Amino acid sequence: MLKKEKKYTYFEAGEGTPIIVLHGLMGGLSNFEAVADFFPKNGYKVVIPELPLYTQNILKTNVKAFSKFVKDFIIYKGYDKVILLGNSLGGHIALYHAKMYPELMKGLVITGSSGLYESGMGESYPKRGDYEYIKKKSEDVFYDPKVATKEIVDEVFATVNDRIKLIKTLTIAKSAIRHNMAKDLPNMQTPTCIIWGKNDKVTPPEVAEEFNKLLPNSELFWIDKCGHAAMMEHPDEFNRLLLHWLEKNNI
Repeated sequence: MLKKEKKYTYFEAGEGTPIIVLHGLMGGLSNFEAVADFFPKNGYKVVIPELPLYTQNILKTNVKAFSKFVKDFIIYKGYDKVILLGNSLGGHIALYHAKMYPELMKGLVITGSSGLYESGMGESYPKRGDYEYIKKKSEDVFYDPKVATKEIVDEVFATVNDRIKLIKTLTIAKSAIRHNMAKDLPNMQTPTCIIWGKNDKVTPPEVAEEFNKLLPNSELFWIDKCGHAAMMEHPDEFNRLLLHWLEKNNI
């Protein structure tokens, strides 16, 4: 059940320290179903806001504006400090948020995050009318192509064939490339959990190693036989690793 208040639409469950989940460019809130089910049973509040990827003015369609949207949401909800969990573009927004508003951060979790390396994000989708091409691109996100259900492929196909959404998708992709975080990461002290698929083709394993090297307070965990969206492809393993890290660091 989604709540709608003012300009915010979000899912919320549980009580405790808020884990705010940030979805990716082509990812819906349902990608985090297992996270939303597991963590409220373990003493955390899970909140998944819809990011205004396609609804904001084109001048506010960028990583910086989205991280400000997250900050405004945290303040609106009256949270003290939060854990931000982001996949893909959501990870990038979470990283930028940690750079700009460290006082609001208790912990940071990134998986398949952009911010250092963008492969295929800046493509112009030359074959956007070609369903089989989009199906193959969607399957490439996962180690097991069967995870890319017809529902997922249909959603991506609809997005890239919507002219306004396509323009905004490309605007966001360019913004992600522009907002490279390499110089910022060594100055960011927020405790960071990096969970990465060993078979990620979108943000390959060396990207995770680079994040871990540059972030001063990070720990890296691998999931085998796993692509770009670990929380979808191996939800139990993802939840186990994250809970272990949170407990170990008393977050």
